[in-house]
Amino acid sequence: MVRKMQPLIRGRYAPSPTGDLHLGNLRTALLAWLFARCSDGHFVLRIEDLDRPRVRPGASERILSDLRWLGLDWDEGPDIGGSYAPYIQSERHEIYTTYLQCLQDQDLIYPCYCSRAEIARAASAPHGNEGPRYPGTCRSLTQAQRKQHEDNNRRPSLRFRVDDERTISFTDLLVGPVQQQVQQTVGDFIVCRSDGIFAYQFAVVVDDGLMHINQVVRGVDLLESIARQILLFEALGFQVPTFAHVPLLLDEHGKRFSKRIQSAGLEPLRSEGVTPEQVVGQMAVECGLVDRGEELSAEKLVKRYRQKVDDLVQCIAKVK
Repeated sequence: MVRKMQPLIRGRYAPSPTGDLHLGNLRTALLAWLFARCSDGHFVLRIEDLDRPRVRPGASERILSDLRWLGLDWDEGPDIGGSYAPYIQSERHEIYTTYLQCLQDQDLIYPCYCSRAEIARAASAPHGNEGPRYPGTCRSLTQAQRKQHEDNNRRPSLRFRVDDERTISFTDLLVGPVQQQVQQTVGDFIVCRSDGIFAYQFAVVVDDGLMHINQVVRGVDLLESIARQILLFEALGFQVPTFAHVPLLLDEHGKRFSKRIQSAGLEPLRSEGVTPEQVVGQMAVECGLVDRGEELSAEKLVKRYRQKVDDLVQCIAKVK
C-alpha cells in the first residue's frame, strides 16, 4: 500500500511594526515557530504594516532583531525573500486591489457611507466584543442614494456581503469546536476602509492564501475573526488553514500585554544580562512545555517536541 504524503506545514508569524514586541507577542511568535518546526515545516515571517499612520520608525528592524536573538529563524521573509514575495504588506497594494475586484465581480462587496457614530446609534445594533453589529444600512442603497452621499463628499468603506443564514463551524486545535453566525454577530464587515486602507480581515486572508499558509498560530484575542476570514478564504478560492489560538500573556494585574501601554519587551531584560535560554525557558514554563526553572534554547525546545505536535497541543491547551 502506498502511504499518502502529508502536505508540508507552512506556518507564519505576522507582526505589526507599531512598536517593539512585548513578551506576549514574543511568546506567540515562539509558539507559531514551534508548531511549524516540530512538524518539519516551513516558517514564514510577514510584516503587517498596512496601517501606515501607526507604524513606528525602526520597529520592523527591531522585530527581526528580537526574534533572531531568541533563536527563531524563518525560511521566507522581508529580509531574505522567497517564492511569494513581497513579505511586507505595504508593498502588496496591487495584489489586494486585484483580489478586491474578485469580490466585486461576485457582487460580494458594496459601498457603505455610515460613520462609526451612526452605526453605534442604530437601534438594531447590539454591541459585541468588537463593537456594534453593522445593521446593513447601506446594503441596498440605490444608485441615486449612493450619488447623494458622494455629492456630500462622503467617502465609502467597502463591506463584504455576509450570508444572512449561514453559520460558520470550525475546530481550533487549542480551543476546540467553534461556531459563529457572522451576520448576527458582526454583520457585513469592512474589507477596505474609507481612507483606502485595506482591512486586516481582507489582507491577511489574501496573504495567507497566496503564500500557501496552512497553519495559523496566533493569540486567542483573534479567535472571533476566524469566521469572517473563512468566508473570505472561500470567496477568493483559497484553502482554509488550520488554526491554533494560544492563550494571551497577562501581567501581574491580570491585564493583557499591550504595545500601547509599552508592556515590557526584550530590551530591559537584555540590558540586565538575561540570556535567550532564560527567556525561552520562562515562556515554555508558562505554556506548560517544560518544568519550572528550566532554561533551554528554542532549538532544544524543538528537539523535545519534534514529531510530537499532539503533545505540544495538549500541554498548551491546559494553560488558562
